[in-house]
Amino acid sequence: MIALIQRVKQASVTVDEQIIGQINHGLLILLGVEQSDDEQSAKRLCDKVLNYRIFSDHAGKMNLNVQQAQGEVLVVSQFTLAADTNKGTRPSFSKGAKPEEANRLYEFFVDQCRQQIHTETGQFAAEMQVALINDGPVTFWLQA
Repeated sequence: MIALIQRVKQASVTVDEQIIGQINHGLLILLGVEQSDDEQSAKRLCDKVLNYRIFSDHAGKMNLNVQQAQGEVLVVSQFTLAADTNKGTRPSFSKGAKPEEANRLYEFFVDQCRQQIHTETGQFAAEMQVALINDGPVTFWLQA
């Protein structure tokens, strides 16, 4: 399971010209699910993301996690993160989980987040437009 996390001042997801998920200060989490993923990897990644210290403390050091910084999270499914880009000029998606399993694990990840922090979402498998103001910019690639 892959999470591309971005520290944001604000972020939103639009589907069919309607905003369906929106946060202010916090993390935008683009989530990719691979064939080898399961509930344990989703739990580990959720814990890692929510505890990752990328917010500034009073001294300007990255010492706070999103909860300590009183932020929110926006989770957006992003199957392209599971792409194999090592060969050629066209990505292969053979490592990605099948849609039904990917959706189940995406929802499981979201539920794990919701148990700990205010969480908004995109819409699985929808054509989405994601808007954000990246704070820093600060962006990290995490795997579990």
